[in-house]
Amino acid sequence: MAIWNPWHGCKKYSSGCMNCYVYRRDGSFGKDSSIVAKTAQFDLPMKKKRDGSYKITEADNPVYTCMTSDFFIDEADEWRDDIWKIIRQRQELEFKIITKRVVRIMECLPDDWGEGYENVTLIATCENQEEADRRLPVFLEIPSVKKEIILEPLLGKTDISSYLSSGKISRVVCGGESGENVRPCDYDWVLDLRRQCIEANVSFYFKQTGTVFIKDGRQYHIERKLQMSQAQKAGINYTPQALPEIPDIFLRLSRSEFRSRFKLSPADIEYINEKGMDKIRSHTYDFIRKRLAPEYIPNDGKQTSMRGHPAFLAQHACACCCRDCLNKWYGIEKDKQLSEKEIEYIVDVLMHWIEQQYEK
Repeated sequence: MAIWNPWHGCKKYSSGCMNCYVYRRDGSFGKDSSIVAKTAQFDLPMKKKRDGSYKITEADNPVYTCMTSDFFIDEADEWRDDIWKIIRQRQELEFKIITKRVVRIMECLPDDWGEGYENVTLIATCENQEEADRRLPVFLEIPSVKKEIILEPLLGKTDISSYLSSGKISRVVCGGESGENVRPCDYDWVLDLRRQCIEANVSFYFKQTGTVFIKDGRQYHIERKLQMSQAQKAGINYTPQALPEIPDIFLRLSRSEFRSRFKLSPADIEYINEKGMDKIRSHTYDFIRKRLAPEYIPNDGKQTSMRGHPAFLAQHACACCCRDCLNKWYGIEKDKQLSEKEIEYIVDVLMHWIEQQYEK
């Protein structure tokens, strides 16, 4: 990871800026953080070492840009075109641009932006429900091949599920507030964001606890040096697994003597003729949502009958009968709610098997 600050200084913009770390650090040196000025790092990605190699290389990716300011602050308008030129020249670098000023993004994009630069990730930061609802609808409409959301400092329970369901957000990061006189972060808020991400099949990263952290109703004061490590110890980060291609999974299943022995019976065929494939898919979707998708299943491993519906046979034939089998065959984690994407995928797998059997 590399940090590139082409300018320094910012104007406080919303409640999340109240205890800004830049203001806190600059204040210790008697510096006015509200003054925005170019830095000696302005062209850092273009600077080279004595041997002619770049100081920042592909090995340093990603490159976090404007961490002591806001990339889209209006005081930097006259400099930004030069920065876009540098970003275009260093295609091998992955630039991450974090901003609260989402409403200014469109007017500040370069003429050749199109649907976005492949080497730029735009990241909207919002600290509570009010700011999420103010910024994220605008953010979703901005053309960009890569978009993420940061909720830091997280100041309250925040529902971003409708924005995640757009499929335009690839990652969510959250964390508490650090420093003195900070506002608390409740672990329940963090877990709720994680749930939303899992249901939308979006990556989730719990970055830090913050100084004042509430868990199970108890309030803890956590030293700055421990806040990130404590967040990692929670073990709640989530990365969606790449699901196997359907032809690949059926090739593997065909090699299993146990899975290959399942066949539709004449009664199953008659039932499909009576109900039709659309109704069978609807039944299958309901079975998966109710019996396989929940985070906690009391009778996991015993919830799928061996008979009674074509979907049940398909679940055993396709190793979708319990969460252990899903984990073994599909790499889907146990002890988490299945996302809508995962549910739809499993139903597609099961219907593929049923249709193949029906046509034999």
